[in-house]
Amino acid sequence: MTKHKEEKITEKQRYKEELHQLQIELVKLQRHIISKNEKILIILEGRDTAGKDGTIKRITQHLSPRETRIVALNKPSDREESQWYFQRYTHYLPSAAEIVFFNRSWYNRAGVEKVMGFCTDAQYEEFFSEVTDYEGMLVRSGIHFFKIYLDISRNEQKKRLEARKDDPLKQWKTSPIDEQAVKHWKDYSSARNAMFARTHTSFTPWTVVTADDKKAARLQIIKWLLSHLDYADKDVSLTLPDQTIIFGYDPLCLDNGMIKA
Repeated sequence: MTKHKEEKITEKQRYKEELHQLQIELVKLQRHIISKNEKILIILEGRDTAGKDGTIKRITQHLSPRETRIVALNKPSDREESQWYFQRYTHYLPSAAEIVFFNRSWYNRAGVEKVMGFCTDAQYEEFFSEVTDYEGMLVRSGIHFFKIYLDISRNEQKKRLEARKDDPLKQWKTSPIDEQAVKHWKDYSSARNAMFARTHTSFTPWTVVTADDKKAARLQIIKWLLSHLDYADKDVSLTLPDQTIIFGYDPLCLDNGMIKA
């Protein structure tokens, strides 16, 4: 076995061991949430292929399915199109003792709907006029609410889209939108920047994770979540996130390269 292969095996093993330890902490956290009837809502946003599915899979892998829900909504029906925009999302909010993950969320309107022309300018502006009030109500109602954006580079997205085409187990992920994601890279960047500027508040802030390295991103997201929630028997030494990988949004991050242009 070559030295390079040995190093890769060692790196993979370290990742598995650290993930296992963090998943034990997540189980501790869930026991606490259930015992205290707390409500947790985590939304994950990011470009196509940013790693949202894989992150949620690792977080929920050993959690109780009765108190854990993953919400990944399809295109709205005609009936849903006629409703107040936040209505169908409200239906899936957590009840007591639940952890709910939104794999994409109401921020579809600020991203893909804006870029692809799936909403009008009036609908886009109405979204921004309501979203911070809506999120504020969630927090005031007692929901622990987190907004996480997975940030990848243009080259990494291209690589992942190409790999997805060739993987028979990921054919369900491919769609005509994939090609548009690359074509409209700058448009998506502009939409993302506007979303951050208009919806990042001290009450409901955005957290950004550098996600070109999928495994590192997963570990740091778990650490970050654990560090922001109280629970019994927490191993604090395991829950210290790397702030060069996961960090609170700041407009300066767009200028210094911490967030991909």
